[in-house]
Amino acid sequence: MSLPLPLVRSLGTNAPAQAWAAIFEHAQQICATPLPSSGVAGEVTRRDREVGSLDLFLAAAGWDLWRHYQANVERTSDALATWWSSRAGGRAVLLLDGLSLRELPWLLQGAAERGYEVHSARVTGAELPAETTPFANALGFSARAALENNGASAGHRLAGARTETVGVPWTDAAKLIGAEPSWVLWHHWPDHRVHDLDKAGHGLEKLTSEAQRELTSDAFWSLVERLTTGRRLVITSDHGYAASGLFADTPDEQQAKHLKELFKSGRSAPGAGDAPDIWVPPVDLAVTSAHGARRYALGRRKWKSQGGYPTLTHGGLSVLEVASPFIELSRKE
Repeated sequence: MSLPLPLVRSLGTNAPAQAWAAIFEHAQQICATPLPSSGVAGEVTRRDREVGSLDLFLAAAGWDLWRHYQANVERTSDALATWWSSRAGGRAVLLLDGLSLRELPWLLQGAAERGYEVHSARVTGAELPAETTPFANALGFSARAALENNGASAGHRLAGARTETVGVPWTDAAKLIGAEPSWVLWHHWPDHRVHDLDKAGHGLEKLTSEAQRELTSDAFWSLVERLTTGRRLVITSDHGYAASGLFADTPDEQQAKHLKELFKSGRSAPGAGDAPDIWVPPVDLAVTSAHGARRYALGRRKWKSQGGYPTLTHGGLSVLEVASPFIELSRKE
């Protein structure tokens, strides 16, 4: 599906900050519409392909916008730190590791059906690379594991928070939430399932079915209820993921060989920040972020690799890898 002409014109003429805001807004418009009661997997796949028009633009004509990403995108870590410091009274953050815009409708619909007030729902950006540890570092944690059992040092950006990180069922996670006024819970779902389901024959369809079941369950919303008891809550993620099983194989043999040698079965590689781009438009891109110089696979491309390229992954340069839902909600009085 092609991009609307006004959007294409704005992306080609506006400053990078405006262009990125328009990209995220368009992706949110595609993904946030309520999902049907049946045929969900097909609809999520259709939306994923529609967002692919943004990736095509960013890979074919607007790749330089990725070099402006660091300075012009509101990153989730900064948005959380700003929100946290501006809040008086109870506050909580639920980080769902790897949550993408695809799952946004179930959160918004569930909040409405269960009597929560959604104060805002917007899109914020992952760190580059779109991985767990860079996001943890951006918040002042040494790693995700540092949050376990309130083990984080006092120097992080969510000052005063009781912290925990777990991968247990929602009901068990809810039991961990005490009466402390400030809470940060980093849950490993869905990221661990992204990696469990990244083999051929699994991928987006199976993850979609699981996400629908989990995010509409009473158990998940019991956790939200516990976190919103006396607190305003933000639900967000450290990064999204690419449904790379839907990507086309790179047809040019030399390009495919280059990508395989550089990235193996991954989406980014350290160093080489000053290496020249070989092809125009490029198939990979050197970007320097707050987390160092790296090269990244650009857009929706994959290549043959040992063991097969994963059907679900993250860490490269595509919209649904870097876009995170950022939802602020509370119980209605």
